[in-house]
Amino acid sequence: MNPGDLEVLRLILRGDSVIDWRRLHFRSADEVDRFLRLELLDPTDARDEARLRAILAQAIEYLRSAYGYRVAAAVAQPADLKHLFLLASGAAEPSRYRRIACVVLKCMHVIHHLEARELLFRTPLRESDLADRVDRRVMAVARQMLDEGLPVVEFQGNRKSRSSLVTKLLVKRESVAAQVFDRVRYRVVTREPGDVAPVLRHLFEVLFPFNYVVPGQSENSLIPFRELEAGNPKRANPFSEDSYRALHFVVDLPVRIDDLLPPGPPDEGEDLGRVVFSMIEFQVMDWETAKANEEGPASHPRYKKRQNLTALRRLSRGLVVPRKRKTKG
Repeated sequence: MNPGDLEVLRLILRGDSVIDWRRLHFRSADEVDRFLRLELLDPTDARDEARLRAILAQAIEYLRSAYGYRVAAAVAQPADLKHLFLLASGAAEPSRYRRIACVVLKCMHVIHHLEARELLFRTPLRESDLADRVDRRVMAVARQMLDEGLPVVEFQGNRKSRSSLVTKLLVKRESVAAQVFDRVRYRVVTREPGDVAPVLRHLFEVLFPFNYVVPGQSENSLIPFRELEAGNPKRANPFSEDSYRALHFVVDLPVRIDDLLPPGPPDEGEDLGRVVFSMIEFQVMDWETAKANEEGPASHPRYKKRQNLTALRRLSRGLVVPRKRKTKG
């Protein structure tokens, strides 16, 4: 894996944020093109390019007004937007603009995300309909992975029921409805432990942009990053007592909603783009670990039982406990 691949895997495994990165790792304009298309932005589409340049202009204005940044014209008004990503990667000259290009792209990342959220609020799109669009996109990638013979033995999705959502909000004291990140979940099981990292790499190359891995939401008890970095990823012992092993991470997946927007060009100053985001959780593990997870004390049925008891005790403040069912015979 190249340094860029390792940085993205570190992002996923540790729940870091691209805002803390010091550089990108694009090596060519073609790589930038693929990344933008993964963001569902077409560099050859005039409206998408105008949208990107509008976000760039907002980022430049913010840096100049808030911090007095001097931003060179090569960064503020590049002839080709892909050049900005190559500057931030140290793959284009002048190299002295690498840091400011990184700063600008970080601001663009935040502005694009904020305005996509606003666009979603303005759109009459039900949560279930958005989930359907996400599922079609994710499962199309799943089928493609299986057709190509990638080492995946299971790739399936599900949505939390209303009952499960209520229980989760009761159990977690700090949670509100907007903070439930796993309403839509996808479980990916690989053949062998060594297949996990390559499958993750494939996912961030064909499905989700690495910059929208949600910071602070990764739970990794499967692969220590240092061992992955050393080229020898080991799996924790799946048969030890009280051991549930998996990688959980959350992605804000971009979704195009062109069909829900008015036809024709947007009003002046009202263009929020044509992309919204939907949070989904991925659970990744190898087959042997998946079997061990379902056989021990950390199995899902036992976890749900403990969760339900915790919710009930919190509701009743300890005054009500479930009655044991009488067993016949």
